[in-house]
Amino acid sequence: MNTFVATISKIILGPPIRWLLIKKIDGWENIPEQNFILVSNHLSHSDWFMSGYICAPKKFVFIGQVDQYNTGFNAIWRRLIYWWASTIPVDRKSDESKRQAIANAVQMLKNGYRVVIYPEGGRAYDGVMKEFKPGVGILYLETGVPVLPVALKGTREILPPHGKLKIKKIVEISIGKPLDFAKEQETAAGFDKDSEQYHKLCADITQKIENKVRKLLEDMSNVKS
Repeated sequence: MNTFVATISKIILGPPIRWLLIKKIDGWENIPEQNFILVSNHLSHSDWFMSGYICAPKKFVFIGQVDQYNTGFNAIWRRLIYWWASTIPVDRKSDESKRQAIANAVQMLKNGYRVVIYPEGGRAYDGVMKEFKPGVGILYLETGVPVLPVALKGTREILPPHGKLKIKKIVEISIGKPLDFAKEQETAAGFDKDSEQYHKLCADITQKIENKVRKLLEDMSNVKS
C-alpha cells in the first residue's frame, strides 16, 4: 500500500475504526517515524484494520495467506483487499512460497515500507496466542529494521472466525517500544544463512519478540478497563 493509498485509507477508514471499534490505545508515542516490522498476536481478520490504523498514512504492506478463501465471494473479497493493500502473498503449505514471501518482505523493508506480519501463522481460533514462527527473526537479521510489538484485545469479539462483524467499541491496543537486535545481527553476519547458528539466532530473536507481545497482553489483562 503506497503512501497515497495508505493516506486515502486512513481518511476513509480511520475515523470509523477509531470511533466505533477502538476503546483504548496505549503506547502510540512508541511508533517510530521510520519504517518498522509490526508484529502482533492474531485473533481475527479485523486485526488487519487495527494494524493498518497504526501504520497509515505511511506506506505499508501485509503478509497474507493465499491457501484459503479461494472460491466464491470469499475469494473475490480477499483478492480485492489484497489488491488494495498490495499484500505479499504466502501459501503456508509451500516452503518455497514462504521463502519468497520473506524475500519480498525484505525488499519492501529496504524500500522504506512498514511490514505487518502475524508470526503465529494464522488466527488463534481459541483466543490463546500461539508460538511465533521464525520468519520475523529472518526479516530483522536481513534488514536491521526495528520491530514494533503490538498486542490486540477484543478483535475476536467484533469479528469471530467464520462470524459476522459486530460494531462494538471494545478493541484495546497496546504498542510496545521498538525492539532492536543489533548485537544478534552483527553476530549473524559471520554465519552462513543455511547454518544451524544462523537459524538459532532467528529463533532466539523470534522468541524475544514473542515474549514481549505476551508481556503486553499480560499487562493489558492486569489493568482494569
